[in-house]
Amino acid sequence: MAAHFGRRLRKGAATTAVAALAVAALSASEAPGATGAPEPLQTSAGLSTPVPEASADGNATGNSPYYTDLPPLDSPAPSPSAVIGTPVSRGEGEAGIPATVLAAYKKAEAELRASKPGCNLPWQLLAAIGKVESGQARGGRVYADGTTVSPIIGPQLDGNGFALIKDTDHGAYDGNSSYDQAIGPMQFIPSTWAWAGRDGNDDGKADPNNVYDAALAAGHYLCRNGWDLSQDRDLHSAILSYNNSSDYLALVLNWVDYYRRGTHSVPDGAGGVPAHRSDDGFPRTSGPTAPHTSRPTPESPKPGKPSRPGKPGGGDPSTPGEPSDPTTPTTPPTSPAPTPSDTVHHLTSPDQDGTELTATAGDAFERRIGARAVTKDGAPVATVRVRFTITGDTDTTFAGGEKVAVVRTDAKGVALAPRLRAGEKAGTFKVTSTVVGRQIKGVDYTATVTPRPADKLVRTADTPQTCVPGGEFAGQIEVKATYKGAPAAKVGATATLVKSADSPVENIAGPYFKDANGQPVRTLTGLTTDANGLLTLPKLYADLFSGTYLLRVTTPGGGSVTVELKVAAGETASASPSPSPSASS
Repeated sequence: MAAHFGRRLRKGAATTAVAALAVAALSASEAPGATGAPEPLQTSAGLSTPVPEASADGNATGNSPYYTDLPPLDSPAPSPSAVIGTPVSRGEGEAGIPATVLAAYKKAEAELRASKPGCNLPWQLLAAIGKVESGQARGGRVYADGTTVSPIIGPQLDGNGFALIKDTDHGAYDGNSSYDQAIGPMQFIPSTWAWAGRDGNDDGKADPNNVYDAALAAGHYLCRNGWDLSQDRDLHSAILSYNNSSDYLALVLNWVDYYRRGTHSVPDGAGGVPAHRSDDGFPRTSGPTAPHTSRPTPESPKPGKPSRPGKPGGGDPSTPGEPSDPTTPTTPPTSPAPTPSDTVHHLTSPDQDGTELTATAGDAFERRIGARAVTKDGAPVATVRVRFTITGDTDTTFAGGEKVAVVRTDAKGVALAPRLRAGEKAGTFKVTSTVVGRQIKGVDYTATVTPRPADKLVRTADTPQTCVPGGEFAGQIEVKATYKGAPAAKVGATATLVKSADSPVENIAGPYFKDANGQPVRTLTGLTTDANGLLTLPKLYADLFSGTYLLRVTTPGGGSVTVELKVAAGETASASPSPSPSASS
């Protein structure tokens, strides 16, 4: 019954409400009274959970077709085998996820937990999307490194029952130089993979047909815009941004719930492949066969036995996750209809203030980066997708924490990127703009992040700093940085043992700090004040030379303070003697 409920008719028929009601009924029957399960969608007459608006522009899959089979009614209940040796999990077949695929999801979750902890990405969400998009990489037909045995390619997006997305990668990923096709186990369209792709298995490249790479890319995609996936509204927005369909949202939420109630690992190649698709009944034009550069290695385990020809996932060119069969007749491609982007000749800057901008570390840039799409005659072009990309060694991002933003031009041909927020790393970087799917002249901006300033630096206590030769100074020096009278937080500082008040050159003798290996250093960089503008310096030590020495601490913006250090025999303020390195060290 679940398979029949999962099937959708053509767009325009009244199936969205039917599918949503079916999903709601199935969810209720699976877990009556369960807590923590996502609330199912209902019809528009009585939505229990509001569905956020989501733009189809720039989504991960290009709204490509997907598998529609629903989870079984019974909850999974895996249990370890009693056989001595390698434990074998048992339980409901649909709850089993191929070992390498499952490992990829969990690895992506762990990496996102470290890099974007506020996102709260659950690996079960990646598993649900992987199930719906490719049947878990066609039942786990992958090599040991996570690369699929053959490319996973969706139908060409030629507007014939699907979205119309003309070629953006010159066929590099999908083998189609006329139209785009979704690629890989997580079914990214090439234009999205171009900026969202990640290297998840640390082999130095981002391959959409590698499940580790695809899972990590999907995780980053779902975690953009500052979304917290532990919150229903953000979770729904993220899923809809992957494929803009309320049916898709309801289906993915049901698989998330199913996997949260239990799952287990099965051997690669032994997983099941769904039987029904969202485009059942549509004419299918698969397009050319995509190139597949990855090759099996002698050490790679043999993949699971492929399905028989004609079965789901077994070579049918109309099935998601299978490359086209060159012997199967396909509908010849038609001439693409002109789109607004075809008329764009180049991009110009809409800003009369130029293409250079500056911000202080941690602040938002006051000016927004933009681009104006124009024809050869200078006429504006509306509804064109413009991609803005931050390049260079910087931690600056657009609002939402991403380094890429796609925006449509307005009636005046202008697209404004989200506001840039400077990171903590000072320096200069570039932001480039280009029309999605076109190789035309764009607009480049040069942006500079300046260090946080502090115009005043003072000691918090005037305790004399004295020590015996070869000893350790008692206590640690603390300073406070302010800017225009207010505490200056996260301000960088440099501490140097200088030769004299008139010479900022580093001294070669006298007091010193210690590095991580215990070796003497007389200049410290990379120091940072805390939220209250305070900075406590590391401990100071004295060599064998007596005398009066100077320590100078400086900050960007002009803040400076000099501390006098005295090294003399018999000083009572010193702590216990420490081993004394030679002055030449």
